[in-house]
Amino acid sequence: MRQVRTLGLLGTGVIGGGWAARALHFGIDVVAADLKPEMQEWIRGAIANAEGALARLTLAPLPPKGKLSFTTDLHAMARQADFIQENIPEQLELKQRVLADVSHHAPADVVIASSTSGLMPSDLQRGMVAPQRFLVAHPFNPVYLLPLVELVGGQRTSAAALDAASSFFTYIGMHALRVRREVPGHLTDRLQEALWREILHMVNEDVATTGELDDSIVYGPGLRWAAMGTNLIYHLAGGEPGMRHMLRQFGPCLKWPWTKLEAPELTEALIDKMVAGTQAQAAGRSIRELERLRDDYLVAIQQVLKPYNIGAGATLRALEERLYEAAAAGARERITDAGQPLRLVETYVRPEWIDYNGHMTDSRYLQVFGDATDALFRYAGVDDAYRRSGRALYTVETHVSHQAEARALEPLYVTTRVLEVDDKRVRLFHSLHRRRDEALVATAEQLYLHVNTPPGKASPMDAAVRARLADLQAAHRRGHAQDR
Repeated sequence: MRQVRTLGLLGTGVIGGGWAARALHFGIDVVAADLKPEMQEWIRGAIANAEGALARLTLAPLPPKGKLSFTTDLHAMARQADFIQENIPEQLELKQRVLADVSHHAPADVVIASSTSGLMPSDLQRGMVAPQRFLVAHPFNPVYLLPLVELVGGQRTSAAALDAASSFFTYIGMHALRVRREVPGHLTDRLQEALWREILHMVNEDVATTGELDDSIVYGPGLRWAAMGTNLIYHLAGGEPGMRHMLRQFGPCLKWPWTKLEAPELTEALIDKMVAGTQAQAAGRSIRELERLRDDYLVAIQQVLKPYNIGAGATLRALEERLYEAAAAGARERITDAGQPLRLVETYVRPEWIDYNGHMTDSRYLQVFGDATDALFRYAGVDDAYRRSGRALYTVETHVSHQAEARALEPLYVTTRVLEVDDKRVRLFHSLHRRRDEALVATAEQLYLHVNTPPGKASPMDAAVRARLADLQAAHRRGHAQDR
């Protein structure tokens, strides 16, 4: 299977727009294909609506954003894509026909995945060319923030296709959950549907309103589910003996007629109750307003979980580690002439970095300079493994000088010189430039102290790290002298 640089979307809509926003944010080009030309405006609006939340998801250095193109020619999309994600309506015959057609135009090493929430991959891959490259990749809305994607292979799906899909989705910050065998509804929707059926029964029987039922989740189990699923939570409920004690104590309750497996008849009266209840909960807020509210708290929850390395926070943490290492690897490739300042960061002014004057706010200058420092230190050998050994470099002093303005979406880059190195200290000089005219926007001189972290005391740095930094210092001193 090939490396994915371009994602092809077969159908747009809510899920397609979510796929596009996530892929573009992490540097993947997107070719969106839909038979309805008006969907081009819709998907661009969906991407714009997602950008604010995505920009706050992580402060790690990001690759340049991918480019979006739109076409009504499904075959043209298939010929350009390195990976195809299908998002057309949930109708088996329609999906079979379109997938088979597109498979004739997509190269055989291009994975084709379906976003279907319940159809079986073995049914969908019938009639396809190279059906072994087909699988289900079922995401959850909003796709650009929720990391879960269920991977389900059909009878003819190859292990290579599943591996390739898992690698791609992990690359764009998702948790790829492989479903052991295909079942209708996969895993998560089966669990959600059981809860949904009980909701319909209780609303239908006037046991509770939609708002009261949502409160019963939001203020209770929903908070636990953000990091621990039902099974682990119930394991805790058993005390020290765990799940075994919990089942012996509460297992008999499963015989009680609390729940109803079959859904009630969906009468007009029940539909009216559901609509009235959810409209009351919305309280006049539009769908877009509610989407932004949902996105804001989803970002906040993942950021809260990240330090604990659990649930979606663990996925975000792994993504950030990859992004920082990728930035350092890019810096290593750019260090061709050590006598010149190192061009370590390529970025742009994200809209949320702007203050009330329309300029990049002060804290973001420190963030960008910090990204350059991180890339330099990783090049020198101060990476995650080095820090786990109990050693790190800490900022002691920072002096920033502002020279010019940086406005929203302005492309920027940072160059870095090593001014001084000894056993315990490193002094750096950063220059931030506008890419369009090479204007100097700001400079920063920073002093770092090498610390043995457990006792919190200054200590000599690793000899190999110091040697690499010292080589750069000598080269930069010579280069700076020649430039005068």
